[in-house]
Amino acid sequence: MIKQRFWPRLRKRFTLHLDPVLLAAIGLLMLTGLAVLYSASDGDWGRVLKQMANMLVAFGVLWLAANLPLHYLLRTALPVYLFGMALLVGVALFGEISHGARRWLNIGVATIQPSELMKIAVPLMMAWYFEKHEAALTLKNYFVAALLLLLPVLLIARQPDLGTALLISASGFYVLFLAGLSWRVMGVLLVAGLGSLPVLWSMLHDYQRHRILMLLDPTQDALGKGYHTIQGTIAVGSGGVLGKGYLNGTQTHLDFLPERTTDFIFAVYSEEFGLLGNLILLGMYLFVIARGFIITADASTYFTRLMAGSITLTFFTYAFVNMGMVIGILPVVGVPLPLVSYGGTSMVTLLLGFGMLMSIHTHKKLVQT
Repeated sequence: MIKQRFWPRLRKRFTLHLDPVLLAAIGLLMLTGLAVLYSASDGDWGRVLKQMANMLVAFGVLWLAANLPLHYLLRTALPVYLFGMALLVGVALFGEISHGARRWLNIGVATIQPSELMKIAVPLMMAWYFEKHEAALTLKNYFVAALLLLLPVLLIARQPDLGTALLISASGFYVLFLAGLSWRVMGVLLVAGLGSLPVLWSMLHDYQRHRILMLLDPTQDALGKGYHTIQGTIAVGSGGVLGKGYLNGTQTHLDFLPERTTDFIFAVYSEEFGLLGNLILLGMYLFVIARGFIITADASTYFTRLMAGSITLTFFTYAFVNMGMVIGILPVVGVPLPLVSYGGTSMVTLLLGFGMLMSIHTHKKLVQT
């Protein structure tokens, strides 16, 4: 009798604040990722098992975030942002240099990449700030929020890590947009941004300029800077309508395709499953995004609407930038395909965001602090 009561209670406790619809869609994408990773790694079960371990850790983070009451989420915004900024300053001063970039910080027990934390901390902080000034938002409030975004972006771009800096810029912009920034102001910012392009170009590193130039004509350096773009587009195009079949991708298994388990895993998928498979994959991504928008529309407070909208739109940006990079319409910036590419840090960050999204959905009423 006790056992019969215990298990339902335990099951209810572990699933109470999880959204089964969103969870199922995320799980399906991750299973797809494991299958493609097995092919991309030439049947390397060691790498597949490591990715499964990453997923288990990420699901644990998702569950914790989903069960975190929203008033605690609100309270963590400022300390998490300040902690992340302190880590970024630590990277600038004491960070480890790898492949010409200073992005990692050794904290004794582990080496971490603080810029990943800022993908959540920045929109969380900006949403908290707008929540505090919701009653009377002025242009000054938008300016302060933009500064909260600009400071970490500049520190991350300096590492240099242009891809992460752009993603965080996008997540912060989404908060500004959802908070009601006027179209007139956005138009002025767009004109100012276009006008500053020559200055920004001069500030880029040589390899960053090469990536942009290779986007225009990758054949300028077909065996060097343009190699990734050329091989990615060949792999995607060679898949045709139905693909070459699972484990039968020639670009992949003849070692023409670079970074095939991480940034260019979409090319592996496209080659083996073709246009039809791509449409199915796009459908899965669109389902997750649509579910995120439903949760955003149903959010009960200003803070939760801003957070839910930013998390959903940032997820869309991840997928769009990676696919655009692989098919050659965007420069190569090192953005993984969300929930599919190999890697633990991005997986944990994404599922932390989805855990917050589930918390927003299941904790309907925000307890004011």
